[in-house]
Formats: sequence, C-alpha cells, structure tokens
Amino acid sequence: MIDPNMTLVAQIINFLILVVVLRAVAYKPVKRMLAERSAKIQESLDKADADKAEAQKTLADYKAQLAEAREKAQSIVESAERVASQNREASIANTKREIEQMKEAARQEIARDHERAKDQIRKEIVSLSLLAAGKIVEKNISGDEHEAMVDSFIDNLDKDKIGELPC
Repeated sequence: MIDPNMTLVAQIINFLILVVVLRAVAYKPVKRMLAERSAKIQESLDKADADKAEAQKTLADYKAQLAEAREKAQSIVESAERVASQNREASIANTKREIEQMKEAARQEIARDHERAKDQIRKEIVSLSLLAAGKIVEKNISGDEHEAMVDSFIDNLDKDKIGELPC
C-alpha cells in the first residue's frame, strides 16, 4: 500500500500552502472580479429594462399625440368643408339674387323701350294722319283744330285694324 514517508507529508503541506496562497492571491480577486462583472451585467439589464419602459412610455405618448393630431386634422377638414359649403351656398344665393336683379332691370328696360316705341309709333301715326288729312281736306285748319281732329281720329281707330302693341 502506501508507505507514509516524509515526501508525502511535504507534498501535502506544499499543496495546502499552494491552496492558501492561490486562494489569497488568485481566488479572491477572481471572485471579486466575477461579482463586479455580475453587478455590471445586472446594472446593464436593469438599465435596459428602464430604457425599454421609457421607450414604451414615449411610444404611447407619441401614439396619443398622433391620435390627437389626427382628430384635430379631421375637425379642421370638417370645419373647412362646412365653411366651403356655406360659402358655396352664399355664392349661389348671391348669384341668384344678381340674376334676378339683372332680369328685373332687363324687364324694366324692355318696358321703357316698349313705351318709347309706342310713343314713337303714335307720333308717326299722328304725323302721317296730319299729312293725309291735310291732303284730303285741303283746307286751312288751325294747328290746334288739326291736332284735335287727329287725336279724335286715333281714338276712334279700330284696334283690330291697327293692332294692339303687346306690353
């Protein structure tokens, strides 16, 4: 079997001294370095979680702002459409009113022209009647008597023969 001699005891003592020295020199610094690294990793993970939560909060804020902006844009569009419709209706009403005014002015102008034409035709009839009466009668009648006779002639004319001027 194993023969215990001093070499074995010296090797065991050397091994124990090596373990104590390695523990003091290498194990504690490595353990401390691993703990620091683990702490840094945990800190990075916590920071990443915080950044993720903040990013989600910012995303939710942006979505809310976007929804609000869409609502505002929709209300602006609806308002613009409503104003455009009102303006269109007002424009149509103004145009209709102007057309009616133009029609009425045209009617009045036509009525004035009609009256002027009737007056002119009457004057021409009077003139022609005076000329015809002067040739037929061939006598000297004063101007007042002549006009009275023509007016009487015109009043007695049959409207069917001359024709009624439409108003």
